Amino acid sequence: MSAIRLLVLGAVRQHGRAHGYQVRNDLEFWGAHEWSSAKPGSIYHALKQMAKQGLLIAHDVAPSEAGGPPRTEYELTGKGEEEYFTLLREALSSHDQKVDVLSAGVGFIVDLPRAEAIALLKQRVESLEAWRSEIGRHWTPDVGQDWGHIGEIMGMWVHTAQSGAQWTRGLIERLEGGAYVMADEGDQWKGIVTSGE
Repeated sequence: MSAIRLLVLGAVRQHGRAHGYQVRNDLEFWGAHEWSSAKPGSIYHALKQMAKQGLLIAHDVAPSEAGGPPRTEYELTGKGEEEYFTLLREALSSHDQKVDVLSAGVGFIVDLPRAEAIALLKQRVESLEAWRSEIGRHWTPDVGQDWGHIGEIMGMWVHTAQSGAQWTRGLIERLEGGAYVMADEGDQWKGIVTSGE
């Protein structure tokens, strides 16, 4: 999965209707250009591609003040809304997502009901624990074997699985303790600094 797809759909959804510059501003404010492929060109490309795929509706609005072509605003379609939530759920539940995809998922976690977000994160912990067990079962040197520096790879995987599970358990605890305003609990973004502030 590509983080850019989830990021762009989520940013447009947050506004209801947004032009490319708004999406770009939001993602840059999050620092997404540092931890994902959300660079200006890829954001505009993603908007156009997803409009072609029927995930977004493109609305031409007032001409640009600089005298260029009309500014295009985008809005999620029903299909785009489905795709957004599918990507969000995958980002939060799967252990093998790249860190940019997981980061995008966490950025939009408040769009889910609390119980669902917790359940998805618990799936992620189970998946990480199963992966760690798999590594231990199949890729651990036998007594007397020396895998040398190759053993460091296995150690890194085990550490990654353990630290990922630990971090996820912490987020679950915070959510269970009432952290953040989730979907159906009020305005999830109220009081949170956004790119417009």
